[in-house]
Order: sequence, then structure tokens, then C-alpha cells
Amino acid sequence: MSTSFHHIHPPDIATLWQLVSHYSPSGNEAAAVETLLARFAELGYTKAFRDAAGNAVGIMGSGERQIVLLGHIDTVPGEIPLRLETLPGEGEVLFGRGSVDAKGPLAAFTDAVAAVGVRAGWQLVVIGAVDEERESTGARFVAQQPDYHPEFAIIGEPSSWQRVTLGYKGSARAVVRFTRPLTHTASAEMSAADTACAWWQTLSTQVAARNADRPRAYDRLQPSLRGLNSGNDGFTEWAELHLGCRLPTDVPPKAWYALLEHMEPPGEVVPQGYAIPAYRGEKRTPLTRAFLGAIRAAGGKPGFVVKTGTADLNIVAPVWGCPAVAYGPGDSSLDHTPREHLPLAEYRRAVAVLTGVLERLTAPVP
Repeated sequence: MSTSFHHIHPPDIATLWQLVSHYSPSGNEAAAVETLLARFAELGYTKAFRDAAGNAVGIMGSGERQIVLLGHIDTVPGEIPLRLETLPGEGEVLFGRGSVDAKGPLAAFTDAVAAVGVRAGWQLVVIGAVDEERESTGARFVAQQPDYHPEFAIIGEPSSWQRVTLGYKGSARAVVRFTRPLTHTASAEMSAADTACAWWQTLSTQVAARNADRPRAYDRLQPSLRGLNSGNDGFTEWAELHLGCRLPTDVPPKAWYALLEHMEPPGEVVPQGYAIPAYRGEKRTPLTRAFLGAIRAAGGKPGFVVKTGTADLNIVAPVWGCPAVAYGPGDSSLDHTPREHLPLAEYRRAVAVLTGVLERLTAPVP
């Protein structure tokens, strides 16, 4: 790992520049992981290694108390040419896939921990997790490792430098299949495709009724129809609905699947991938107080948000059982878009905030 970062200008965005320069859609993170490991070494981290899941791990210090800063190093597909531009109202910005979601936050973690350095009694762990944009295999692996027992956890996702994310909705995917004997098209009987469409309309009506007294998107069920396939073999016809749903905190995945299974007319419900329950952390903890103080110290007006997406926060926070939030520079409305870019001033402020947070959390008790 001989990558040199000294030629990057301006030098305080070297980590960000190098990470974003390596296009790393899920499943192709190896080059970006090697780059991050090289950066950990150059910044004086105590230890840096690739774990068995392929995550990049950097550790500063060797104390018994632990803070984990978990970001993700993969991106969605769609490479964006790396470049600096000056935009009205934003100043100098960095264009590139992952600049916002979520190499910007991961780079900010890396630079903030380097700025804080070794803190007596503490171990600061930065993890660049793989596969977050698919099934989060990196975060699932981390959550199972006994080496991680954080007192505080910060998950890298864009929130803007002045805001802290307390929670994300859950998610669940399923295929619902309908089959029936093939009939003549002149028949008055409903086809399998007719049945599937009627089923979806019934589900939509029931969900709308449930959501009627829930004005906030975070508290609503948000099902989406992602695909409809149909066919026959000459004797039997079939239709499949491919569904996704964003889940509020009071509807765990099992309850969502149960609702689908009891719908009329009945279909075969087959869950897909990993379902993730919603998560919402507490607003009043030592971690949130540290963020409030650090944002104010950097000249900002702090605020809290909850989001309708899903993040690795949902996976690790319930396992670790410690105060946990998501934080990072960037405008999340640019996630996954062709205009993804990060203002450098935003990045620098986020690094300052994170540095302040870590200094507050690890300060010796008088």
C-alpha cells in the first residue's frame, strides 16, 4: 500500500479525494478498501487491516473503552467523473460517485480520528463497510464480532454538518405469487394478472386507511410495487408482484409479512433478502449532547432528523445497545443522483464537528 496523498490539493481533502477517486459499486470495493487502509497508515493509526468480510478497519489507540465510527465504502452503480467545480451558493465542490453517499462521511470519520489522535483509555475504530447498498454484509459481519463493544456509535450517512440523524425506517421485500388454471380469454373469470392487480389495489387501500392519521412520513407504511411479471405453461397461469416497503417503528418485518399473508385473495408470500426493522435512538444521551456542543462550537444551529430510508444504523445499533446516531456531511437529496457532489466547506465543518464530538466524549473526567 504505497499510495501517496501528499500531491492532493488542497491537502485537507486528501482522504476524501482518494476515496471518491476509486469507483466502488457494491461488490467492487477492493481498490477503495486498499486506499483507505493506506490512508489509515499514513495518518498514524495504531492498526489497520481488512477483515474477513472485506471491510477496511482502522484503530486509533488501545484503551478498553471504545467508540466505533462505521461508514460504508461501497456506492450505487453509475460512475461520475471526479472533478472540482465552483457552484453559486456552494463554493468549491467535489463531484464524484460516493462524495455524499457515503464516502464523504467515511472520509470525515477518518480525518477526525486522526486529528484527535490517541486518547488515554480509549480505542477509536473507523470501519469502511462493504455492501451497504445491497444486503449490508459488511455491517452484519461487524455486528457479530465480539471485538466491538462500543460505548458510542456513529454511522456515516449524509445529514448536513448541522444535523444529527436519530433514526431510519425499516425495510422489507417480498414476491407475492398468484396461480390458477388457465382459462380462455373470453371467460368472465379473473386472470392471475387480474387477481394480482386487484390484490395490490386492496393492499394500497388498507395502507392508506392506516396512514390517514399519521402525517409524518417516518411513521407511515410506504409500500412500493417494484415489478409485475406473468406467464403460463399452457395449463396454469401465474402472476408475481415484486414489493418493497419502508416500515415505521411500530411495524416490524414479521408483522408486515403477516399482513401480506392474510390479504384476500390469498397469494404465496415469499420474503426476499434481509428484512431490517426500523430504528430510532434517544435524543438525550451523552453522544447527542456532544454533537450539540460541537455543532454550536463550529458556528452551527444543531437539529435532529429521522429519515425514511434505511441504513447500517438499523443493523448495528440494536446489537450494540449503546447511544448511536448517524452523521455526515452532504445533502442526502443528492444520494444516487447524477449530480452527486459535496461542498468542501461542508466537509471541513463536518470534520471539525466530529473532532469536537470525539474530544468531548473522551475527555478525562475531572
